[in-house]
Amino acid sequence: MLDKRFSAKDIENECLDIWEKKKTFKFSDKRSKKSFCIMMPPPNITGSLHMGHALTFTLQDILVRYQKKLGKNVLWQPGIDHAGIATEIVVEKKLLDEEKKNKRTLGREKFIKKVWNWKNESGGRIVNQLKRLGAAVDWSISRFTMDEGLSKSVNEVFVKLYSNRLIYKDKRLANWDPKLQTALSDLEVTQKETNGKLWFIKYKVYDEDDFLVVATTRPETMFGDVAIAIHPKNKGLKKFIGKKVLVPFTKRIIPIIADKYANPKKGSGAVKITPAHDFNDFIVGKNHKLDVINIFDSFAKLNKNVPEKYFGIDRFEARNLILNDLHQNKLIEKVEDNSMVIPIGERSGSIIEPYLTDQWFLDAKKLSIAVKRSIKNNELNFFPSSWLNTFNHWINNIEPWCISRQIWWGHRIPVWYTNNNNIIVARNFAEAKKIEKKLPNTKITHQESDVLDTWFSSALWPFSTLGWPQNNPTLRKYYPTDILVTGFDIIFFWVARMVMMGLHFMKKVPFNSVYIHPLVKDEKGDKMSKSKGNVIDPLHLINLYGADALRFTLTNLSTQGQDIKLSDKLVENGRNFITKLWNVARFSQFNKFLSKKNYNPQKNILLINKWINFKFISTQKNVLKHLGKYKFNLIISDLYHFIWSDFCDLYIEFSKFYLKDKKNFSEISSNFSYIFKNILNLINPIIPFVTEKISKDLGYSSESLYHKEFSKTNRNTINKSELLNFESLINLVKEIRFRLKCFEKNKKVSLYILSKKKFFWLDDHYLLLKGIFNFEEISYKDEIDQYKKSIFLVTGIKFTLFSNTEISNDNEIKKNIEFYKNEVKFFEKKLKNKNFVGKAPEKIVNLQKKKLVLAKKNLKLLTKKDV
Repeated sequence: MLDKRFSAKDIENECLDIWEKKKTFKFSDKRSKKSFCIMMPPPNITGSLHMGHALTFTLQDILVRYQKKLGKNVLWQPGIDHAGIATEIVVEKKLLDEEKKNKRTLGREKFIKKVWNWKNESGGRIVNQLKRLGAAVDWSISRFTMDEGLSKSVNEVFVKLYSNRLIYKDKRLANWDPKLQTALSDLEVTQKETNGKLWFIKYKVYDEDDFLVVATTRPETMFGDVAIAIHPKNKGLKKFIGKKVLVPFTKRIIPIIADKYANPKKGSGAVKITPAHDFNDFIVGKNHKLDVINIFDSFAKLNKNVPEKYFGIDRFEARNLILNDLHQNKLIEKVEDNSMVIPIGERSGSIIEPYLTDQWFLDAKKLSIAVKRSIKNNELNFFPSSWLNTFNHWINNIEPWCISRQIWWGHRIPVWYTNNNNIIVARNFAEAKKIEKKLPNTKITHQESDVLDTWFSSALWPFSTLGWPQNNPTLRKYYPTDILVTGFDIIFFWVARMVMMGLHFMKKVPFNSVYIHPLVKDEKGDKMSKSKGNVIDPLHLINLYGADALRFTLTNLSTQGQDIKLSDKLVENGRNFITKLWNVARFSQFNKFLSKKNYNPQKNILLINKWINFKFISTQKNVLKHLGKYKFNLIISDLYHFIWSDFCDLYIEFSKFYLKDKKNFSEISSNFSYIFKNILNLINPIIPFVTEKISKDLGYSSESLYHKEFSKTNRNTINKSELLNFESLINLVKEIRFRLKCFEKNKKVSLYILSKKKFFWLDDHYLLLKGIFNFEEISYKDEIDQYKKSIFLVTGIKFTLFSNTEISNDNEIKKNIEFYKNEVKFFEKKLKNKNFVGKAPEKIVNLQKKKLVLAKKNLKLLTKKDV
């Protein structure tokens, strides 16, 4: 007998142990079966499970488990990302703590060895956390972005792209972290709102006794100014265009140019152009063919391109010194408060500097041509579809991709420099040496010290993990993959780049569909952040309520296009649903219901069994339909309604009545077990732990439900008239239950059907109705006046509940009146919403209209008004 107390922790430990020992999730490839493939977004090796992970992997796991039940060969390719910068920080901190050394004193080779040791001992703890979530992953086929096979793929791609002139080295602006001493991607930079200052500096007009006032938030960069820009239609400052000014404290003369970049309504209307230290200025500088003057070194200290007084000083110290000198020389006209956004390095916390440096770039613009073509041909579908606009915007405004990083942990760029200032690009050193021998008077001196951006190897994930560049059976069968599940924040950094690489090397998009999951926020709708203290730890919720409860809740809240507002209470509600299933299983055991191996529900005689079978078939169809459209919340909606309302509430209640007659036991027992067994199988992908435990203990399955396919022989045996009549009975039962709240407990109540025409089918269920509600009498009445004060309308049946004593539970009546008032307000507001009426399917809108009509009728009846 199942324990009375439901313990999620005990069940999870038991299931995890069984899955591990029996290798339940081992990947199996049978030729006869159709395939389904999904790529796991490789979590960082330094990472731990956060709520975004919990949502992503829950939804992926649900897809994997359902596709398995549909009889497909399912490959969920797992893996871990080496996370270059993050890993270096973790290992170097460990090195400093334990050996009081940094990576520079240790040297490159020894440091890399330390990283591999850390990876083998402590890296990838997220794998165990994903197991706790219930992820059906075969970790034996896991890939690591730095493993030998993937490293070969990375080098192969680099060499081919370079030979196609798509990779090149150039001096351009990049996000530079002065603390970490490396370029960063935009994703590794956080934009922080802050209160700053706007200084209005006077620039002396050359050969004139006049000044042009220029507003800036960064006076320390003025030594890198190469021009002043004014909007061509700026009437107040137009007279300065074409003239020149002197850069303060220098003898440098720079032009005043006309450019629409200068906003006449911002600052002074005149903008200093510093191409080496601002991304927008860099573009203006290129358009006007201006010089580029870099005034910082890699540590963000002023270099020799500034007056000697300021040389070698940190940028912010220099700012204070320069401002002091400007004030003394009366070159500051005024200072204003200014709200602004500053770029912060996500890992280091230092302010990022746009820095002119030699970097390796990928010509993403050329690669994006094929992407645009695939979108035009509808080869790539987004769910929700609105994200395609975001994707398109980025593709149409794509910039060269800086793929080099000045760190040691990562794929070292396969480039070798020679004694005659040439370079050799090769897949490995042995190949580079062969090329060296073919070149006269050439000697390799050293390899490029930079490594590739972590996203470079991740961009190859859909095909590199399948064995590319070898054209093997696995690659042919599982590429392209079926669906990518990910967050909106990496549409540009990962999704778009995978599409570019996939189209270039495989000539096909890497996935047919992209599901952008919602953002998980706190219960108030605020974005989670450590600074706000509102971060919800998924492991904490798993410890409190169980993994199934968290999975159920996240799935239920996953509505396309809407953020998730998560709270402990919602997860607790999910746990309550799971407890309901647990209690149903105990009910089955208590009544000694048995599952028959070859039970055929099509031979049922009892209408209640035919009805529940019909409801289950309809639910399963709906679930699979929603699955195909990635409408996870609707899957939960249909399952919840069927399991809680139809099965647990109505079917079990009706079954108790039928069980009073022993001749019905066999059919009720068998059908109950059959439906419950299929319920567990249908909802198993969402709540795998509790369903596995119940199924095993009730003897429903000799194997894991993970391997259990859906029944394909089940069909409806209830005819349309039977169904309509029984559904009417169900609605009547629901309404009677609701109305009985108005009566005191233990009060004898009669049911009177008020209609000139008898509803003949009710006669067939006379004993059922009387048995369920213990009515004193059930009969028909032609006159309604005597009972008018308590008449209710339900599905075309007028009825009243009557007691010899007056209805005395006034509080319940008031509650019901208030309930229907709120219902009317709710549906009226919804139907006045133009967005809802315009976008929702006609079927849904009509349903809301029907609910409004019914709510109004019930409100009138409760307030004793004529209908």
